[in-house]
Amino acid sequence: MRTSWGRRGVLAAVLAMTLAGPAVAQEGGKNLLWVQPMRDHPVHKLMQAGFLDRCKALGYTCEVVGNAGATTYDVAGSIPLAEAALSRTKFAAVAVYGPDPSIFPFIGKLAKEGYKVVTWHVMPPEGSVKGLVAATGEDVAEAGANAADAMGAKLGGKGTVAVTQGSFNLIENTMGSSFKKELNAKYPDIKVLDPQVEGFEPSAAKGKAVSILQGNPDVTGAFSTTGNGSETWSGAARTAGRKVVIIAMDYVRQNLDLVKSGDAYGLVAQPLYEEGAKAADLLVALADGKTVPYLNTLPAKVITADDLDPYYKILQSAGQ
Repeated sequence: MRTSWGRRGVLAAVLAMTLAGPAVAQEGGKNLLWVQPMRDHPVHKLMQAGFLDRCKALGYTCEVVGNAGATTYDVAGSIPLAEAALSRTKFAAVAVYGPDPSIFPFIGKLAKEGYKVVTWHVMPPEGSVKGLVAATGEDVAEAGANAADAMGAKLGGKGTVAVTQGSFNLIENTMGSSFKKELNAKYPDIKVLDPQVEGFEPSAAKGKAVSILQGNPDVTGAFSTTGNGSETWSGAARTAGRKVVIIAMDYVRQNLDLVKSGDAYGLVAQPLYEEGAKAADLLVALADGKTVPYLNTLPAKVITADDLDPYYKILQSAGQ
């Protein structure tokens, strides 16, 4: 997740062009491809905003592909869209969103075909994904620990915390386990429940959270590793008539509004926008024949009601 761009008009135009359809290819292969299953999720759009703005600034034309209607990672439905784009346009390099290992063979295939491939948000260990040249994103374990520190302090070192995830995957598993490890170490009087799958469909996610509250009357805090978590848990708390300290992911507008109103306590400000921009930097460097570091880590702090203004400005500049 990352930030600050005073080029609102340009970015809005780039976003509108991308959502309307593929960009017109430039001469000489100055084109970059971004492959993102579940393309139109609001969190993913924020990543794309950083990518598209940075592409424009660097003089590249960029195309975003992925299943726009998917509510979970649709790798099978997105790879054919990527293949179609690759067949009609000469791309200098490719970014592939990789939270689901089922897309790793596609990365290997691209590398065999001569493409330099980077990923973002998830940073697999170097050498673990064949063909992957570089990765950018937050330190996921550090982000989970930051959330634990904020939760423990807010709860005053006591209580019970529920943990939910969008799905069981590398990034969310790591964040959840880091959160629990940090709380256990620094706040041993806080009980951390085993993580449960929240999912990505809002009504079902809220139902899951309500059932957790009903089954655990001692829960006083909730940590969600997904961008929908603030909505999920604030809605569940209202339905159950409970007061719950809620920390979840991502500075999309709905989440900022929930923190501002006091319905949620805090957000892990994952550097979504900045990840997209950094991915573009890496792709352009690779296209120019340069060597880049494999790991490119970006910070992710926990923000609360006093910290919101800069993030509203990021959203405004991104046309959201």
